[in-house]
Amino acid sequence: MPTVQTDPWQSAVAKYADMFSAMGTEPRLRIMQLLLSAHPEGLVVGKIQEELDIPNSTLSHHLDKLRNEDLVRVQRESTFLRYTANADALQEILQFLYAECCTRNKAVKPKDIVQICR
Repeated sequence: MPTVQTDPWQSAVAKYADMFSAMGTEPRLRIMQLLLSAHPEGLVVGKIQEELDIPNSTLSHHLDKLRNEDLVRVQRESTFLRYTANADALQEILQFLYAECCTRNKAVKPKDIVQICR
């Protein structure tokens, strides 16, 4: 049976699409914003729930989706779960977007990106 070779670029695009999809709901994007504001310490689940007023079972579902795409990391602390934003994964997504919009076809000027971030 012949081996099917996967184009690395296509695999990367699929990976980033899954990551964007995981962040593509309002609650998950709010979770990411909150975890980034608490970076690098992160927050325990109870504090996330308190801040965002998301029911526990729903919050658990959203956190699992983000964790499955490696956008957040979780660490057990006694009886608590502490979640942190995975800054490396977010940097990777930003580099992917930057490469496409600002270097290859210059759709956006790099200086405009820096101005947005200030």
